[in-house]
Amino acid sequence: MTLLPKNSDGCPYLLLAPMEGVGDSTFRRAMASIGGFDEACTEFLRVPSNAHVASLAKRYRADETFPIPQAAQLMGSDPDLMAEMARAVVERGAPRVDLNCGCPSNTVTGRGAGSSLLKDPGHLYKVAKAMVEAVAVPVTAKLRSGFEDTSLFNENLLAAQESGIKYLTLHPRTKVDGYGPPARWDLIAEAKQLLRIPVVGNGDILTVQDALRMLEQTRCDALMIGRGSVINPFIFHEIKAHFAALPFEREWLPFERFIAIFKQELANMPMRGQINKLKQLFGFLFKGNAALLGKRQQILTSLFTDKEAFLDFVLPLYQSDWKKAGQKDSLILAEFERGNGDMCLEESCG
Repeated sequence: MTLLPKNSDGCPYLLLAPMEGVGDSTFRRAMASIGGFDEACTEFLRVPSNAHVASLAKRYRADETFPIPQAAQLMGSDPDLMAEMARAVVERGAPRVDLNCGCPSNTVTGRGAGSSLLKDPGHLYKVAKAMVEAVAVPVTAKLRSGFEDTSLFNENLLAAQESGIKYLTLHPRTKVDGYGPPARWDLIAEAKQLLRIPVVGNGDILTVQDALRMLEQTRCDALMIGRGSVINPFIFHEIKAHFAALPFEREWLPFERFIAIFKQELANMPMRGQINKLKQLFGFLFKGNAALLGKRQQILTSLFTDKEAFLDFVLPLYQSDWKKAGQKDSLILAEFERGNGDMCLEESCG
């Protein structure tokens, strides 16, 4: 099977990014009800030095996004444990295993995992190669552009390639950058020129026009979208419709199904936790255009003790302007994202 195949209309392969926070299994299941993307990936499964691999692997569910395939992302620094974990998730049905070389969290990097692997290309190679040799399915890697800077950018890319991974995804911000400055798409273009393996572009794709500009500027082989899919769950459909030269009209019924599944997945949480998760989700959804953005604080500061009452309040607000979200607000969105400090997810977490 060809990796990262374009569809019959020439649309590149579209991946739902692994994201910690709102992009958990609840969100992925809800997104699968809408569809549009070609593959999903779990948020990272952390593999510490004392990991009980068999128990940890049970957190991976291949059927979460059925019928859309879902890869498993692993994060750790011990080559033997990462190889063992790769075997365990493949036994549970993972069609692909991804190595996290991007998480910027200090609690992660302090233990040598996530973006800390970018400080030592040799060790990155050892971890990735151990995973490649452990399983028959494709192993891939998701990288930031560096740790403190991009001085080891080429070395890290080549180390990943030489390990035998099938392709890599690049989120072009360093660990130190966090989520603030604009993603450097020029680095994706450099990676594409340097490497023999395919390169997936990731970072700051919030609209169809962003997706088209990334493809044009970087010549990347596929697109991975994280925040853009939380702000606009229909973005994958909109990109595919563009390539098919067809209009795409957002319909309310699929969105209601999306919310119903999201709500259903929260059922085992305490009510306060359910409301907080819904606020978190709608906090992103309300970034879709200027009119909704102006109402965002109203929903984040609302006081509800029942999720149904919260939804009765927030859904009419969202429905009033949701169809207007789109390309005309790209600059508003980009400016908001760069200055926003309250986000608890980012595609580079994964």
